[in-house]
Amino acid sequence: MKNTDLPSLISHAHALLTRLEKILPNPTPPAPDWAAAAAFRWDHLLRVLHPVVNFQRIALSDLSGIDNQKQRVLQNTRQFVQGGTANNVLLSGARGTGKSSLVKALLNEFAAQGLRVIQIDKQGLNDLPLIIEMVQGRPERFILYCDDLSFNSDEGGYQTLKAALDGDLVAFSDNLLIYATSNRRHLMPDYMNDNLATKYDGEEIHPAEAVEEKVSLSERFGLWISFYPFSQDEYLQVAAHWLKQHGWTHGWSDEVRRAALQWSLSRGSRSGRVAGQFAKDWCGQHQ
Repeated sequence: MKNTDLPSLISHAHALLTRLEKILPNPTPPAPDWAAAAAFRWDHLLRVLHPVVNFQRIALSDLSGIDNQKQRVLQNTRQFVQGGTANNVLLSGARGTGKSSLVKALLNEFAAQGLRVIQIDKQGLNDLPLIIEMVQGRPERFILYCDDLSFNSDEGGYQTLKAALDGDLVAFSDNLLIYATSNRRHLMPDYMNDNLATKYDGEEIHPAEAVEEKVSLSERFGLWISFYPFSQDEYLQVAAHWLKQHGWTHGWSDEVRRAALQWSLSRGSRSGRVAGQFAKDWCGQHQ
């Protein structure tokens, strides 16, 4: 065999394996040890659930400046944990304002009552039917947590998630909800060209198909919770809270206030995340 034939042979072998993967049945993933932890992470390469023993111990009381959002999501989660009906939740908006932290705090709040969280990335969403089958009939209540979720229209997980939320013939498990966080309200990029095909019939607006497609995913979440950039007062309040959490006992002075504002200006953002980062830096330098 000539050396020049080797790349062609490898290419044909790869194509053959790809076709075989589509034909052969998928192996059943091993049953996870549900008693090992309250949080799990889905490995889409190995198709297994890994327990997360040292998940972040953030409390609901640590989250300031988002009281309305916190109360709405807390009520939905409480309904779910207590066996009532509840909605899938999309938390969207400004970065660093507590979207992901809120989901983690909910686990700490309700873990003792049977809540479990499974974190999954968008590549793993193609395995949603497998995960639904794994939790079906379990006594625990599961939140499938998708952090910083966004799609391009040609990504496979997009259609899988859309069908699972509302549209698949297979019933969604009663003990599973999806909580997704995203900086994008509709989870997909918006382009000016999408709006150019919008039609007007008198005073009635007919959105373009591209716009309808993008909205159709986000609207399948029963709850839309929006997060907004912090005001200066909200940012300073959060910074003062995290200073106390990190052991600062010298009070809130003009010097600390000025340093906190300079920190936010240097980062170009006022958010809970930036406030927490300032508190760590300040306490590390002065204690």
